Amino acid sequence: MADRSAPSCHLRLEWVYGYRGHQCRNNLYYTAAKEIVYFVAGVGVVYSPREHRQKFYLGHQDDIISLALHPERVLVATGQVGKEPYICVWDSYTVQTVSVLKDVHTHGIACLAFDLDGQRLVSVGLDSKNTVCVWDWRKGKLLSMAPGHTDRIFDISWDLYQPNKLVSCGVKHIKFWSLCGNSLTPKRGVFGKTGDLQTILCLACARDEVTYSGALNGDIYVWKGINLVRTIQGAHAAGIFSMNACEEGFATGGRDGCVRLWDLNFKPITVIDLRETDQGYKGLSVRSVCWRGDHILVGTQDSEIFEIVVHERNKPFLIMQGHCEGELWALAVHPTKPLAMTGSDDRSVRIWSLIDHALIARCNMEEPIRCAAVSTDGIHLALGMKDGSFTVLRVRDMTEVVHIKDRKEAIHELKYSPDGNFLAVGSNDSSVDVYGVVQRYKKVGECVGSLSFITHMDWSSDSKYLQTNDGNGKRLFYRMPSGKEVTNKEELKGIQWASWTCVSGVEVNGIWPKYSDINDINSVDANFIGQVMVTADDYGIVKLFRYPCLRKGAKFKKYLGHSAHVTNVRWSHDHQWVVSIGGADHSVFQWKFVPDRKLKDTLHIAPQESLVDSNSDESDSDQSDVPELDSEIEQETQITYRRQVYKEDLPQLKEQCKEKRKSAASKRRERAPGNSIRLHFVHGYRGYDCRSNLFYTQTGEIVYHVAAVGVVYNRQQNTQRFYLGHDDDILCLAIHPLKDYVATGQVGRDSSIHIWDTETIKPLSVLKGYHQYGVCAVDFSADGKRLASVGIDDNHTIVLWDWKKGEKLSAVRGSKDKIFVVKINPYMPDKLITVGIKHMKFWRRAGGGLIGRKGCIGALGRTDTMMCAVYGWTEEMAFSGTSTGDVCIWRDVFLIKTVKAHDGPVFSMHALEKGFVTGGKDGVVALWDDTFERCLKTYAIKRAALAPGSKGLLLEDNPSIRAISLGHGHILVGTKNGEILEVDKSGPITLLVQGHMEGEVWGLATHPHLPICATVSDDKTLRIWDLSPSHCMLAVRKLKKGGRCCCFSPDGKALAVGLNDGSFLIVNADTLEDLVSFQHRKDVISEIRFSPGTGKYLAVASCDNFVDIYNVMSSKRVGICKGASSYITHMDWDIRGKLLQVNTGAKEQLFFEAPRGKKQIIPSLEVEKIGWASWTSVLGSCCEGIWPIIGEVTDVTASCLTSDSKVLATGDDFGFVKLFRYPAKGKFGKFKRYVAHSTHVTNVRWTYDDSLLVTVGGADTSLMLWTYEMEGHRDSRQCDSEESDLDSEEDGGYDSDVTRENEINYTIKALSTNIRPMFGIKPHLQQKEPTLDERG
Repeated sequence: MADRSAPSCHLRLEWVYGYRGHQCRNNLYYTAAKEIVYFVAGVGVVYSPREHRQKFYLGHQDDIISLALHPERVLVATGQVGKEPYICVWDSYTVQTVSVLKDVHTHGIACLAFDLDGQRLVSVGLDSKNTVCVWDWRKGKLLSMAPGHTDRIFDISWDLYQPNKLVSCGVKHIKFWSLCGNSLTPKRGVFGKTGDLQTILCLACARDEVTYSGALNGDIYVWKGINLVRTIQGAHAAGIFSMNACEEGFATGGRDGCVRLWDLNFKPITVIDLRETDQGYKGLSVRSVCWRGDHILVGTQDSEIFEIVVHERNKPFLIMQGHCEGELWALAVHPTKPLAMTGSDDRSVRIWSLIDHALIARCNMEEPIRCAAVSTDGIHLALGMKDGSFTVLRVRDMTEVVHIKDRKEAIHELKYSPDGNFLAVGSNDSSVDVYGVVQRYKKVGECVGSLSFITHMDWSSDSKYLQTNDGNGKRLFYRMPSGKEVTNKEELKGIQWASWTCVSGVEVNGIWPKYSDINDINSVDANFIGQVMVTADDYGIVKLFRYPCLRKGAKFKKYLGHSAHVTNVRWSHDHQWVVSIGGADHSVFQWKFVPDRKLKDTLHIAPQESLVDSNSDESDSDQSDVPELDSEIEQETQITYRRQVYKEDLPQLKEQCKEKRKSAASKRRERAPGNSIRLHFVHGYRGYDCRSNLFYTQTGEIVYHVAAVGVVYNRQQNTQRFYLGHDDDILCLAIHPLKDYVATGQVGRDSSIHIWDTETIKPLSVLKGYHQYGVCAVDFSADGKRLASVGIDDNHTIVLWDWKKGEKLSAVRGSKDKIFVVKINPYMPDKLITVGIKHMKFWRRAGGGLIGRKGCIGALGRTDTMMCAVYGWTEEMAFSGTSTGDVCIWRDVFLIKTVKAHDGPVFSMHALEKGFVTGGKDGVVALWDDTFERCLKTYAIKRAALAPGSKGLLLEDNPSIRAISLGHGHILVGTKNGEILEVDKSGPITLLVQGHMEGEVWGLATHPHLPICATVSDDKTLRIWDLSPSHCMLAVRKLKKGGRCCCFSPDGKALAVGLNDGSFLIVNADTLEDLVSFQHRKDVISEIRFSPGTGKYLAVASCDNFVDIYNVMSSKRVGICKGASSYITHMDWDIRGKLLQVNTGAKEQLFFEAPRGKKQIIPSLEVEKIGWASWTSVLGSCCEGIWPIIGEVTDVTASCLTSDSKVLATGDDFGFVKLFRYPAKGKFGKFKRYVAHSTHVTNVRWTYDDSLLVTVGGADTSLMLWTYEMEGHRDSRQCDSEESDLDSEEDGGYDSDVTRENEINYTIKALSTNIRPMFGIKPHLQQKEPTLDERG
């Protein structure tokens, strides 16, 4: 028969013996139909104890390792292992797939959990980051993902009493997650002094933010919020693997073999020790419990499932058994009865009834079992062992007949001859021994032709010949019982074989794929009568072929279910069933053989949707004749917001430095300081590259942003409140139509948009996952439900969001060039416009995409660069401001008119009920009527118009205006120079806030005895700031060059300033007028310091590696310090004014004697003894601990010590301000960390009385004041400290003594309900006749 077609008969899975108890937890539940759902190998099993029937879910193709039950208890989610693992959600009634979730996880899916209403599913991956994903499983959509932890996560659960909260636990940690928008934010559980830090294996959430968790030592840890509040000691004698919550309370199961029931307050109800019951045994370990009414299901490590009825708890029913962990290779079938025998590395041999689907006998042996055979009369069962011995038992009572050991290596195969006289035993020693059964198994022959281990054997029907296969794929023949090899082809021709289990031979050529390793088919068994054979291979597949099967690559039918390799397969004696066994999954599958019946294999393949990007018109080349860009816009388009290293990269960078951490872990590290700081006031406003980012809130406060801070400024009290949820530069801000929420977008590798409440300063939603590098524009729709955002990636992607749900509605590539503004049409929220460099586009939403049309200019000219845009009084009217000072008026997509509005670009535009207001580079604010026909009024921003209540000084007349907003009878104006002004309609102007202009700010000095400080920046200004509650700029002076450092004299009367051209000035500290100036250097002056006491000397350090020392009184240079191999970064005097400490860019710590400048070498022990007048150095043994693990990547740029020498504040290139205990000895000290600056913090200084810390951020131009709070001072307002880098491996600890202060509470009431009541009619809906639908 050379037929290569597949056989027409088939197999149907009828029963699976076993349950996956090892390496899995919480995987056994009652369904709504009182059936039991669990999994084994790659099969989901639904077992009905009433009918003793199993149904199978076969949608996976590898080991299932996790399972979750939907709250309605019909649907089940299962997760598998594999290179590209997926999650299946399936119905336990019909065992059909409902949804497949894929393409996100790798390696495997360790845990799954449904939320309270079953809409969302959370999964945890087995990848190195243990990624946590939240799915809308019905749509198959990923809602959110975040790295879970650096170590394994064992359990995850939704908090069923608080929406959008989850808890996960695992190796030495527990984390409390909030899902806000589409971002998941974890907070680590604080173990504190209440309990030892240890691995948490399972958890359950209860009311009032209480979480119960089971620990590795058998204790139950009780959490309130993120803090451990109490422990229930000795709940179990060893690890608690499973915890199950139900209406009555909680059930826990542990390694000690006990199941304990607890009431809703976790008071003990009862203990059931399964080891003590009839079916129990020593070493029984519980992996899964499920408590439902008066029944409890228990799954054990050794693949048993018990059912306990609560009132007869000492009589558990054993409803499922299987082999324990260890490979399963031995399989034999009884020659006359429907029985199968299996033996495994768990050292047990078991006999299964194929009719009753039950285990009927079990016997434990001394050694792991590798093969089995039953004698022809069914009386003896021979077992081949891994140690080279074999044992023969009587089948009826499992008593031993003989035990023989002739070989040293494992026995792979043994077979009785058909006449029952001989037993052939094949071993790993490449030989087959033949034993006489009736002579009490005396050895009568040996076959030694093979060069490799024996894999398969078959006897001829007359018991005179034996064929063998070996590991080389050779097929050999022997005469029996002598064991002489037969090579004569003629002699072999007529042999009839009693069985066929060999994998090599002409008859089975067809079972081998065309290109295949000779070892990957493990077992074959032929059914001569039905002319079919079944094979088992390394890929977990059982196949059905025709027999004989002569030609390679024959067709077959295949059956999945086993996960890893199928080690053996046999027909039952009457060919009714096929029994297959899995190696690693140690399960026994029983398949029903269904003779010739036509099958209808219908496959549903869902058509793949594809959304072609509708925006493919890149032909902007026709605009080559566009005029040159305005210098200011040119400058702005050059700004790159890319970072070498983003804050998101920190965890990975730390991972890479693991070796360093380990060495650090062994050393005792100083605790973080007890005192803390809190952000108090920020001088600065981001005007130089942002527009329209300044608004009045509902309550008349002013909201804007600078650096990484969202600021809400109260102009009556001159105070600020801060939104500190961002961790890098905020680039845009938009306000909700009701003026109480704002959206802010930031820079980041995967940058996020935060929507937060200006009243409570709490986030309502965080959106991420779609914008790379940063978000440069955001806008709310008129009904406040949608948000549009634009990224600064190369395509300037535009995304439309349903922000409350955190769901992306549509996205599209915007433009190759920069987009400045996005606006949603107030009348039709499916339409929007974007404007940017040579770009004006009208978009409408189409499903998950947006379709764009360019603005049609017609004969009126060419597309100019547009800087701002608003919608007008009807849905088709739009207005845009150009870089040449025109306002373009659009109807639909057509340009109908242009109006000259400003000299230079129009940067900001605002639509009023009647009319418009515009602001431009010319420093003029103009009010217009509603058609731009007439300019009603203009306001010039001039110093002369400044009102007396101003909080500072206007740097120049007519500053470039970047933001305008109206409200509360005033016009709010933001300028490029970082000033915020309030213009009264009658003319006077009040300056409210200001900071430095564009350029890095490095120079910072605090006054020796007054609450004032001085700053100097690359923006070529020197400024004096009042740090007392009036918070204003007291004086400003323009310099001829930018500066990098400044310093007050000890009496506070003079101020020295180092400039970037190598010169320096000494000015009067009150008037800022010159006293003296010098220039001896060509390179930047990097640090400047008066000597203590009388301030006799001035040390001036420069980037050309020298420090010059001047005598202030005589105005002469008296010394030069040489010997630095790089530029000077920091400098401090000792108290006597005789010694200078210098740090350089090459990380050298040098010492020079003053005033001559002679270099000194001082051992580090002596350095500590010297009294320093100030400490701003970052090198030396006293500050070894301030350098982070990733010190190669980032620099600590500044430090400053409090006057009591207890706390060292530092600033670094990541924008972190940190507090350390001083001295910070030993590597990687613990700290408190604060984020507000965006990129590098260039300088930090304590005020003279340590009451404030003042910090400046380089490129973010801001000056920040932090109040210093003593230990024990707990303020109810949120703080924002985080703890150390090294919060894991060491200290046996994943927790630090520092209590988490950032209590930012990411709560959203129910997402579905509206966040607040809405009253009245929105402005754009007024004066319109209601449509019929609206009336109805």
